[in-house]
Amino acid sequence: MEKEMGDQLSFTMPKAEQLAEMPADEVEKMEAEIQAASAEMPDKMMDDPMPEAASDGPVAVLQGQFQDADSFHQGSGSATLYQLPDGSHVLRFEDFTATNGPDLHVILTSHPAPASHADIMDNYIDLGSLKGNIGNQNYEIPADVDISQYKSVVIYCMPFHVVFSTAALG
Repeated sequence: MEKEMGDQLSFTMPKAEQLAEMPADEVEKMEAEIQAASAEMPDKMMDDPMPEAASDGPVAVLQGQFQDADSFHQGSGSATLYQLPDGSHVLRFEDFTATNGPDLHVILTSHPAPASHADIMDNYIDLGSLKGNIGNQNYEIPADVDISQYKSVVIYCMPFHVVFSTAALG
């Protein structure tokens, strides 16, 4: 999958199977190169409005604040899980910012403080690609998901299994 980064930088992102077959030192080198290139990517600003609802409006069920995973992988802002009047749920980020990275996804996980691939993969749901690294955004929760199982939101780099930011929900 080819990603364009700015006008001058581009890289080809290997598939998960290709990464699994690479020697560890080669994967580490590629990850460092892609992280450096990602830091040069332009910010993608979002400003999704809250879904329109009936007069009783959405109800906040769970909320958390994004925290940095480390000094390079950073995030801030709030993550709030809302129940809409029709019974459906939406995860909303407000005042959100995160470090750019390759193939970032929004993950709900049952782990209260995930810091590794193993913590996340124990029981999770992938809500899809991160829409933008800055701004307000909404992610629909599939109707069959029991939200009581999930304890945190993770901004996660899928190809390199790196946590960028987490928000414990409570």
